[in-house]
Amino acid sequence: MVKYFLGQSELRSSWDQVFAAFWQRYPNPYSKHVLTEDIVHREVTPDRKLLSRRLLMKTNCMPRWAERFFPANVAHSVYILEDSIVDPQNQIMTTFTWNINHARLMVVEERCVYCVNPENSGWTEIRREAWVSSSLFGVSRAVREFGLARFKSNVTKTIKGFEYILAKLQAKEATEKVKKTALAATEKAKDLASKAATKKQQQQQQHYV
Repeated sequence: MVKYFLGQSELRSSWDQVFAAFWQRYPNPYSKHVLTEDIVHREVTPDRKLLSRRLLMKTNCMPRWAERFFPANVAHSVYILEDSIVDPQNQIMTTFTWNINHARLMVVEERCVYCVNPENSGWTEIRREAWVSSSLFGVSRAVREFGLARFKSNVTKTIKGFEYILAKLQAKEATEKVKKTALAATEKAKDLASKAATKKQQQQQQHYV
């Protein structure tokens, strides 16, 4: 049997901002369980969609009762593959993730769709599905229950991490705008001062003539 999860989240940022944050969300204070990330493939399709595959390594903390089924000489880290399809024209990003090791103990598969919120075009909606399965004889039900509970906890961390990165990006953007405005004002002041000096010089020359 498989445990199924269906959920929906909202980020109060535009799709473009969320898309940019998606590739910059690690590290953040809510993702300490994510150890590494690497892009292993990327291509643009003829219909201008961006396809990417990332390999992530995460920690794999287990309850004590499950550790006896886990060989002591096997690393507890989990390797995750993440495939994504980005359709910038329609502003839709779809991601698929699943673990590629420890599959006998538990497999967690997730599908997310990031799209513009239909009620507020300045917000982004995340539709999330997940499937948790285990083939561990005798305790598979307990493993699935544990996996689903942990997945729900990680969803909360994911959203908080997104909000943290979005806030950083927005603050950076605001700071750059202030700098540009200040620079433009300085240049304008210099230009006005130069024109005033030139005009004064011309007036002095006319007076002597």
